Amino acid sequence: MILEIKKFSDPVLKERAREVSEITPEIKELIFNMKETLRQAQGVGLAAPQVGVSKRVIVVETEKGAVGFVNPEIIAKGKQKEAQEEGCLCLPGLFLKIKRTKEVEVEALDINGNKVEITTEGLLARIFQHEIDHLDGILITDRISFWKKLCRLFKI
Repeated sequence: MILEIKKFSDPVLKERAREVSEITPEIKELIFNMKETLRQAQGVGLAAPQVGVSKRVIVVETEKGAVGFVNPEIIAKGKQKEAQEEGCLCLPGLFLKIKRTKEVEVEALDINGNKVEITTEGLLARIFQHEIDHLDGILITDRISFWKKLCRLFKI
């Protein structure tokens, strides 16, 4: 089922999502529906709060296709950072240069409840950081300075 993607003003996007205590059939169904929604929206990542569910679940597009992760956590970051343009399905048409770490190590549970650790860099590292931000109630607009927000608002 294709889920509705919430827009930036929805309060669920500003809350810290709740931990998932158990991989239930409902969580598996949520991941399946999030994968379908991600494909339909032509995105590269999706967090449960973006579809109105305050749970720590993300779906990330990898070289193997869309993969679901439960309770993902960044456990290590590389030292190098870079600024690149990012968009967000909750903020259609808005693209902002966001500075992020180039490499991350993520720990999570897979759809079967197995612990997984992923070390990645480049676009996939950026996607994980972006989606985990959503789980913490952070949007890309929160990652830019007040001055940059004013400049965008007044097209300076």
